[in-house]
Amino acid sequence: MTSQQLEALENKSTCELAKKDAAIDKLELVSFEVMKQVQSHQKQVERHKETIQKCINITKMLLIEKSNLEKKSARQRCMENRLRLGQFVTQRQGASFVENWVDGYAFADLIKQQERITQEREEIEKQRKVLGKKKPTSSGSSAISSKSNKAVKENNEGFLRPNDKPLTATEFYEQDEIMKLRQAALKKEDTDLQLELEKLEQERNIHIRELKRIHSEDASRFNNHQILNDRYLLLSLLGKGGFSEVHKGFDLKDQRYAACKIHQLNKDWKDDKKANYIKHALREYNIHKQLDHPRIVHLYDVFEIDNNSFCTVMEYCEGNDLDFYLKQNKCLPEKESRSIVMQTVNALKYLNEIKPPVIHYDLKPGNILLGSGGFSKADSSQQGSVSVSGEIKITDFGLSKVMDDENYSPDCGMDLTSQGAGTYWYLPPECFVVGKEPPKISSKVDVWSVGVIFYQCLYGKKPFGHNLSQAAILEENTILKATEVMFPSKPLVSNEAKNFIRRCLTYKKDDRPDVLTLSADDYLKPPTLKSKKFSEDSSSQSSL
Repeated sequence: MTSQQLEALENKSTCELAKKDAAIDKLELVSFEVMKQVQSHQKQVERHKETIQKCINITKMLLIEKSNLEKKSARQRCMENRLRLGQFVTQRQGASFVENWVDGYAFADLIKQQERITQEREEIEKQRKVLGKKKPTSSGSSAISSKSNKAVKENNEGFLRPNDKPLTATEFYEQDEIMKLRQAALKKEDTDLQLELEKLEQERNIHIRELKRIHSEDASRFNNHQILNDRYLLLSLLGKGGFSEVHKGFDLKDQRYAACKIHQLNKDWKDDKKANYIKHALREYNIHKQLDHPRIVHLYDVFEIDNNSFCTVMEYCEGNDLDFYLKQNKCLPEKESRSIVMQTVNALKYLNEIKPPVIHYDLKPGNILLGSGGFSKADSSQQGSVSVSGEIKITDFGLSKVMDDENYSPDCGMDLTSQGAGTYWYLPPECFVVGKEPPKISSKVDVWSVGVIFYQCLYGKKPFGHNLSQAAILEENTILKATEVMFPSKPLVSNEAKNFIRRCLTYKKDDRPDVLTLSADDYLKPPTLKSKKFSEDSSSQSSL
């Protein structure tokens, strides 16, 4: 290779190196610019994180401040109502002390007024009887004079008493009209007092419930706005059960209210009992977490708090449950009751259409939550009260049964493995059959529950075993004897509603419709669909 070729190669290599150096410099410059942008974005992200954290802290502070004001207001309201509505008073009974309820001055005043009205009524009745003896006869003055002579003869002294002086027809009817008007006025006053007493009783129920809630909240170890799982801020206690308490919380991550159900295991329980409780709760969670329907409360999360407690986080629903509403208002109009049943059946239909289907098994008014959007008759002064004209959601899947292929057969159902559990007033007869083999159940259990709930909404009482305890229902075989449902004469209910209830409360489960059949019932269809079906049936009959 000549020197010229070597020089050419050298120049070529030098040029290539120069190009590579230029490319490297360019890439380094681009890399530097990218690094600057990344650092800028990182700083921006950090600033956003700081801003979000500040917003969360402010939100947390405002929520805690609002919660404290609500707690203070609730306690102040209870203190004001103690004297007016009543309070629990500790009294000694033998060697122990018990808390008894004592009504307030508002009830005492109403009772005094009722006693006064009763006395005035009795006095008017006496006066009317005396007046009746003085009623003039149609025979005129001769009859009056004979009556006067008779009164004189009956008088031991032979004189006519001033009170026994006979009245003219005008005087008699004048006094009789005055007494009738007084009686009508007293009757109206007594009716008004009865309405006021009912309103007071409703206020007292709310007051008692609030007193118990505040007492439970003060005794809870989660009453100081703790943050669970680094995201759920506890605001106030909603209610307390056997081994759990439900708090109103706020999800700081997703920025929404939530209901936090804290399960607390007894420290004295044995390990196998704790394990069984946790297994039961996790089973409920595994069923509930897969459900996604607008008429079913959503389950968001579950996590452990410590060795003896864990928490399930659910959708927060403003308002009370149907059970509390019925206790306050006794019964509901058919239109509102039908709306609740329609929505409940819609939720049950969804449970039976998913794979595998689910039997709720514990359907009752206490597990039907009423949405906000109106003012309750029981407490119209508080905003956000429940309304039966709004949406409902069903909850509590603790006793639910999964109808999987392993345990369920479409022909005969599935074994009832938890016989004895549940709320007896709302369970069908097949759940109480005792034998060598466990009874077979299906979605028809929930259909029976729907019938009982509908009946209770309409008539203000349960169709079977209304005033009996669960123990008495078992002892007397109340549900096993519930072969026919009886309807009171009042309030007036349509025959369509009664027939719908009869179909739900069919004694033999083989003759009772299942959930999917019930969801297609004519009574639950919109009027347009009913009229369409009627016209189709009419046309088919005319063609025949």
